[in-house]
Amino acid sequence: MIPLARPYLEGKVFKYIKECIKTRWISSLGKFVVKFEDGFSKFCNTRYGISVCNGTAALHLALKIIGITKGDEVIVPDLTFVAGANTVTYLGAKPIFVDSEMLTWNIDPQKIEDEITSKTRAIIVVHLYGHPAQMTEISNIAKRHNLFIVEDACEAHGALYRGKKVGSIGHLGVFSFYGNKIITTGEGGMIVTNSKKLNDRARFLRDHAMSKHRRYFHTEIGFNYRLTNIQAAIGLAQLDKINYIIKKKIEIASLYNTLLKDVDGVILPPKQDWAKNVYWMYSILMHKVSRGKLIKRLSGYGIETRPFFIPMHRLPPFRINESFPVSDHLSKCGINLPCFVGIKEREIEFICDKIKEILVRG
Repeated sequence: MIPLARPYLEGKVFKYIKECIKTRWISSLGKFVVKFEDGFSKFCNTRYGISVCNGTAALHLALKIIGITKGDEVIVPDLTFVAGANTVTYLGAKPIFVDSEMLTWNIDPQKIEDEITSKTRAIIVVHLYGHPAQMTEISNIAKRHNLFIVEDACEAHGALYRGKKVGSIGHLGVFSFYGNKIITTGEGGMIVTNSKKLNDRARFLRDHAMSKHRRYFHTEIGFNYRLTNIQAAIGLAQLDKINYIIKKKIEIASLYNTLLKDVDGVILPPKQDWAKNVYWMYSILMHKVSRGKLIKRLSGYGIETRPFFIPMHRLPPFRINESFPVSDHLSKCGINLPCFVGIKEREIEFICDKIKEILVRG
């Protein structure tokens, strides 16, 4: 089997884990937590990094600290992982879905403003599969309406929008370090920001809202969203390798692009001149043959793949009777191919040969 994803665990990973075990600092206190937060925030060109236990917790905490509450509305891309819509709902607010654009496969800036009401408080911008969204247009809309921007960069560590790291452009950036992400801590997440106020608020609520001045005195409802020292140790070691990982991801995508660029029935992933796509997943759109049939046939050859996300408006908790033609089209036709660091050139050639073969046979 050629797997879809596989974590790259080289460098100092095992050295740092052994140090955690040897010193017995394996929970949420320890030097690796601070070092990982500092290192990752610097990588993102932001002042602060607040580590948490997973990417969903990062989204939830980010929305909480900007004041999202019952009765509010938050703009969310229709085509994304469900965590964004879920976390809005956790706070009693309502996710308002906006269709995608074909240019980047991200939220369509031209359609955001139509959905803004007096209840709208924020926009969640997802940089889908590693390609940045159109942040200038979205930022201008947010400024006109006095809205917060939360960048969901869980799939886009190191991606660039007009030379700026994603996650550093909005009020807050949110990242995931799940096992299949560009860098991993197994499970884990991070909020990055340039705001001291938001940083302090996130740190306070992350640890059960416990007073700095009186231990076990809690002034409001908080969360246990802390990252462990042993997870942070893995993350810090991964951070040493992040530029290499991104470089390899781009090289893998480049080889796929070369092998598939002239194949009738295949649309390659977006790559705009103003963006650096880091290809969390190597994602293509299929025509001429059904995506489901392709997944089944590739599986028969030992090739693991994944379909695109199901649009939010089609999920039972969020189902609405509205039209989202672009996100429906992308979801129906999109497939993710293996692109982990360490995949061999001959394996990519084998995958592309099988796609061509299936397309020819129909």
